[in-house]
Amino acid sequence: MNVEQFHYHDKTGWVQPLCRQETVDWALVFGAKKLVETPSLMAELNDSFPNAVILVSSTSGEIHGNQTYDNSLSVSAVTFKKTQIKSVQVNLNDFDNNFLAGQSLAKTLNNDNLCHLFLISDGVVTNATELLEGMYTIIPKTVVVTGGLSGDGADFNESVLGINGNYKSHQACMIGFYGDSLKIGYGSRGGWRPFGPKRSITRSSDNILYELDKQAALDLYKTYTQDQALDLPASGLLFPLSVHNATRDHPPLVRTVVGIDEASNSLIFAGDIPEGTVAQMMHATTDDLIGGAIEAAESAMCMNAEPEFIILVSCVGRKLIMGQQADEEIEEIASVFNQSNSAISGFYSYGEIGPFANQVPATSLLHNQTMTITAMREV
Repeated sequence: MNVEQFHYHDKTGWVQPLCRQETVDWALVFGAKKLVETPSLMAELNDSFPNAVILVSSTSGEIHGNQTYDNSLSVSAVTFKKTQIKSVQVNLNDFDNNFLAGQSLAKTLNNDNLCHLFLISDGVVTNATELLEGMYTIIPKTVVVTGGLSGDGADFNESVLGINGNYKSHQACMIGFYGDSLKIGYGSRGGWRPFGPKRSITRSSDNILYELDKQAALDLYKTYTQDQALDLPASGLLFPLSVHNATRDHPPLVRTVVGIDEASNSLIFAGDIPEGTVAQMMHATTDDLIGGAIEAAESAMCMNAEPEFIILVSCVGRKLIMGQQADEEIEEIASVFNQSNSAISGFYSYGEIGPFANQVPATSLLHNQTMTITAMREV
């Protein structure tokens, strides 16, 4: 595997000029929505990588090398030696629900030689729990899916993503990797701490939470967030929920508010909030979050000690809490992997996708407020 990286800043342009490379198989591009929606920039990518699968996603901030950025494009051009890839893109509006969309994605890419899937879906409208559940009715439970949900700053208005020029909202895109040469390491950790009482989820529907302990969810949430309640749903990034799995076959999942409905006094999340389970509010310090990121990197490192390409998907809520210290999180991860040997790219998201470490089988789940890492190497 060979990875060449390029970086574009909205005020100064390309740090290193793009050049035509016909051997590139996959170009992974993370960028601010206004840049993704700039036709001339996207045309440059198409001209530079004419034979590549070019996957582009809008973000809530970009990660390039060992630093974080806003209003930029992080471009990673990957040439494989042995691994084959295939891509698929669907419009979520073409399906009655995300479960069916997930089945469609998986049917297109499922194959006996499938070794990994990388998924990015719309961060505003996707119920990623449903999407993944649909996929796993088609693909084996042992196939790991990593990726995340595209971002739109802290606006939660409209994210944009697509493949080879088809960049729109309400899309889901996935890359399939085939063969036995690609080695993958993964890790996902948060670092958040619970506070307040545990509460039963007494009324919910899919990803909409109506009641906790038979109290209106939005009213109760506003009580805890106090002055920051006026900034919902954005302020919800600072106070996620820990949702305890009813079957206890994996640790609690973290869920973040992505929308509110004043009429029904409800909270809308990026993934399912199952009725009958238990939830608890969470918060964190910068040190907590950085510690979680280090644990995620160490988990990925145990599976793939010498990666050639590292993809970081972190939540925008972590970025908001850490502020200028966000770079420290990336630097700590880079030091775990020995950054001189690896290309690093990533983005701040509305949700992260991957399995828990040591989960058997390694079935992927939607996470919120985590640092989720995909470490790749060809052997």
